[in-house]
Amino acid sequence: MKFKQKLRLMRERTGISQEKLAEVVGVSRGSIANYEGGVSYPKNREVYSKLAEYFDVDINYFLTEDEMFLMDASGRFGKEGLGKAEILLQETSVLFAGGELSDKDKIAFQREMQAIFLDSMERASKV
Repeated sequence: MKFKQKLRLMRERTGISQEKLAEVVGVSRGSIANYEGGVSYPKNREVYSKLAEYFDVDINYFLTEDEMFLMDASGRFGKEGLGKAEILLQETSVLFAGGELSDKDKIAFQREMQAIFLDSMERASKV
């Protein structure tokens, strides 16, 4: 389950509105709507911490490795970086369809591709 689904599920289970949740974590209602719509991710870990605290769950409930990568790309390179990072995740997962790599090898490959992506984006932003 992705961050957007987890957030909506927790919010609906507790019956809190997007507006009230936004007040609790210190963002706009539009930000909460964007998180739930998968349009954006929180730009800093503090928002994840406040969400975890409010819903009484471990912060890792909201963060998967891919979502941490997306959050990092979004925080460092904005909407464009997030879009490109999402494409990278989609395309690398297609590489494994029907393949024979172990889960360990798939994870190692994805981590390396993510590191290369972030390094490339960083270099491109300095040009």
